[in-house]
Amino acid sequence: MMPDSFVSPQVEINEALVTGALLGRGLPSEAEHHLWEAGRSYHLDDIAERHLREAEALAPGHAAVLIGLYRFYFYKGRLAEALDVARRCIAKAAEEGNLPADWRQVQAGDAEFGRYENILPRFFLFSLKGYAYLQMRLGQTEEGRFAVQKLLELDPTDKIGAKVLLGVLDRMGQDDE
Repeated sequence: MMPDSFVSPQVEINEALVTGALLGRGLPSEAEHHLWEAGRSYHLDDIAERHLREAEALAPGHAAVLIGLYRFYFYKGRLAEALDVARRCIAKAAEEGNLPADWRQVQAGDAEFGRYENILPRFFLFSLKGYAYLQMRLGQTEEGRFAVQKLLELDPTDKIGAKVLLGVLDRMGQDDE
């Protein structure tokens, strides 16, 4: 169980990924409209989710839609659904970046993970970080640890802050003083 006071820094995908030309390209204007409406009606769960599903129907698998779904489920506390979307984000980033489909098989030399300005590798890293965090929150700490270790292998300078998650994992089960 994660401490209630722990808030994962940058667990959501960075805003720049949504607005970036690489991940935002090809989004139909009607899908974009539904994403905006989902945001505007965030406090009305059914309506917001309906708009997200409409955007998904219009642009299935589009990164902007996936990010919208992820954020919605994450902030609504629907963590199992957010985890499913995180998996889809990882698959999307792997496919677009010509990476192995299984994140465990991705190697540091497969992409320029150390260059933070590279949007696609960053999307992969942030998606994997969200996956790791959600695994931890859902009690799958070993899977979360494997994902964090992969993050640190791919991003040894820890630009995305995976060490914070590793620290939480290392402290789990210890009494707070």
